[in-house]
Amino acid sequence: MDGTRTGEAGTSSLIMDPECSRLLPDLCAVLADPRQLVADDTCLEKLLDWFKTVTEAESSLLLLQENPCLVELLAQVLKLQDVSSRVLSFVLRLAGLFAAQEHCFQYLQQGELLLGLFGEAGPFGQAAWTVPTVRSGWIQGLHSLTQHPSALDFLEDCGAIDRVFSLQGDSSLFVASAASQLLVHILALSMRGGAEGYPRHQNGDWPLCAQKIINHVEESLCSLATSQVTQALNVLTTTFGRCHSSWTDALWVRLHPLVARLLEREPIPAAHSLVDLLLSVARSPVVCSEEGSLWETAARTLNRLSQPQAGPLILGLLKLQQCPQALRTRAFGLLLQPLACVLNATTQAPGLPGLLDGPVGGDSAAVDTFLSSKAACVGLLCQTLAHLEELQPLPQRLSPWPQAPLLGAVVTVLQLCNGSAAPASSVAGRLCGTLAGCVRVQRVALDFLGTLSEGSSPPELVAQVFAVLLEYLESPDSSPMVLRKAFQTTLRWLPSSPKTPGCSELRPHTLLFLRELFPVLQKRLCSPCWEVRDSTLEFLTQLIRHWGEQADFRHTLLDSEMPELAQQLLRDPESYVRASAVTAMGQLCSRGLHAIPTSPDNPEAQQGLLGEFLHILSTDSEGFPRRAVMQVFTEWLKDGLADVVFMATVLQVVSRDLDWEVRAQGLELALVFLTQMLGQPSLHCPYAVAPREAAPLSQLPKVLQTLSRVRLLDFAFRALFDCDRPVAQKSCDLLLFLRDKTAPYSCLQEAGDSPDLASVESVLRRWRVGEQGQPLEDLEPESVLAILRSMDLEDLQDTLAESSDHVEKSPQSLLQDMLATVSILENEADCY
Repeated sequence: MDGTRTGEAGTSSLIMDPECSRLLPDLCAVLADPRQLVADDTCLEKLLDWFKTVTEAESSLLLLQENPCLVELLAQVLKLQDVSSRVLSFVLRLAGLFAAQEHCFQYLQQGELLLGLFGEAGPFGQAAWTVPTVRSGWIQGLHSLTQHPSALDFLEDCGAIDRVFSLQGDSSLFVASAASQLLVHILALSMRGGAEGYPRHQNGDWPLCAQKIINHVEESLCSLATSQVTQALNVLTTTFGRCHSSWTDALWVRLHPLVARLLEREPIPAAHSLVDLLLSVARSPVVCSEEGSLWETAARTLNRLSQPQAGPLILGLLKLQQCPQALRTRAFGLLLQPLACVLNATTQAPGLPGLLDGPVGGDSAAVDTFLSSKAACVGLLCQTLAHLEELQPLPQRLSPWPQAPLLGAVVTVLQLCNGSAAPASSVAGRLCGTLAGCVRVQRVALDFLGTLSEGSSPPELVAQVFAVLLEYLESPDSSPMVLRKAFQTTLRWLPSSPKTPGCSELRPHTLLFLRELFPVLQKRLCSPCWEVRDSTLEFLTQLIRHWGEQADFRHTLLDSEMPELAQQLLRDPESYVRASAVTAMGQLCSRGLHAIPTSPDNPEAQQGLLGEFLHILSTDSEGFPRRAVMQVFTEWLKDGLADVVFMATVLQVVSRDLDWEVRAQGLELALVFLTQMLGQPSLHCPYAVAPREAAPLSQLPKVLQTLSRVRLLDFAFRALFDCDRPVAQKSCDLLLFLRDKTAPYSCLQEAGDSPDLASVESVLRRWRVGEQGQPLEDLEPESVLAILRSMDLEDLQDTLAESSDHVEKSPQSLLQDMLATVSILENEADCY
């Protein structure tokens, strides 16, 4: 026994160090004293997390024996009538953590501590019990300790299960949900032993705890109170979702008749929860459905529920491969009813070939429901379109998939919303009035239209798609959000990549669409609404990225005023628009669609695009445009569109930027430049441009002089001491790469005289303490190599990888802070 204790104590010392054990008695005294101002909930949560870590790593019994103040805390809180709600909740959860181990559970039971906390003599009569966090803490503590057979006996004897039943109807949704979760946990634990042997009939023997919970569920299912039915259904839904042992099949056989009987009521109680249960049972890998009871009940539910209520069940059944084909077909027909109503109302042709022929859209009751109100019509359409969008890419979708009818229907819906549809009946007229200008339907319909681009469609329908998209893009009534959706959908319908760079083989309808589109885009770039200008620039950028090498596209674009308008928006009053304009102009230059003098010394550059970009980088008050400029500069450098003077100018500006993201992007730019000068970094580096051999040893001095001349080294060393950790991390990575690449040359230099680094080290020391004013002098190659050799960059990298609060998050610091708040300790509380 002693040997075991010694071994456990060795483990304990690793988690509960002596200093923490020394501080615990004072902290427990504070928590048990109602006169003390206890630390906030965050500190108590952190303390609870620490105890959870301790109990998972060692014996809870040993922990309590070595720290008796913890048991005293539990006992003292039991005696207090005016204990604070946060302390009581904490103690309840803490006791549950300790009692999760059976030996510790029995130890606490000897003093009847658990009975006092969780039994009938518990805190139920105290004023603190009215606070939801206390009731939640009681449930969580009980959930934690219910891990072993002794806990089940305790639950039966102390009446806790009845209390959990009552908490299912708690006014706090969090408490009620936690109570239901606890019942499922108790049921699963009680069935854990010998569960495979339970028979598949209603009179099978169930363990006492399980029998009590099942009886309660049966009574609730028979209740006339909808709230009790909902509670029972929620417990069953969670049970079948989490428990996959054979006893769940017997449970379904026993309870299915009561569940099915709910469909005989008018109205059906807790319809949403009933749908959740049926889908949970259908997804269970254990529940057997050979007798068809589940699918029969699902079919009856579809017939009894309204279309909005049945929507989630329809979608769930259509996603299940094991669902019988007849039921899937029925569900799909119900799903399509709103679209069938739309097509029937707007077409002169009888019938809807390919769209589930039959009375899908001709059901007068369905039509009346659909048109009963604007809210009903809009809600059903949005539900249908969203569900179809979710089903379209799935391999288990219904086959054959009615691609053409669906495409025609969604185009018609969009036409009804923008008023371009010609009503063919009185119903169509009502639809036009209901859907006119409805942004909600337009957004969902455009999303689904984009998804349909993945299928094969007839050319005449594709032409209709582009026509309706053009209508939305040029309509002044399109809201900014709808316009953005229309742009996104247009990109999905346009082929995403050209056939051959430089060729002019655009499909005729695509070329015609683009020629009609560009005048629309020009108007949109001049819109008074900044969101419209911004989304138009983003769309233009995507067009250039995908089509910039196509000759017909290039000619069409250059014949328009788009490049000039985009450049003018570099001076837009809205920062988001300026950032998007920077990105668009960067793409134009990268594709050769705009002149790009990339040397700041070039006279044209002073007035041209590079000058504007540098002006934005130097003077723009918002971070978004400056970040966009750096992204463009990095792309230009990767494409070989920059020189040494360009680098020197950019790094000089970036090093003074107050936005840490801009400085970090400057280091990315520097690493790309370094890679091009020295060759490829290791394979994991994301800035690799193209395979390049390492620079010869004889060239390294010249390379290092160039890096010093463009102020790259000054920037990198200064960033190493940046107050923003991501910047320092990128700088450290860059210098490690430089040191590794120059290592062969550095080895040759070590044999010679070491350069005098006193002045350099003095500057670096000043930078480390925040004195950033003094610049670093031009460094000789030997000095650069010596500095890199002298710095422990690996250790710095490890330090930067740690969280900034790794010291303050220690258990000892937490205990000290909590005591400091009540002046037990003199030291100032940490901030973490």
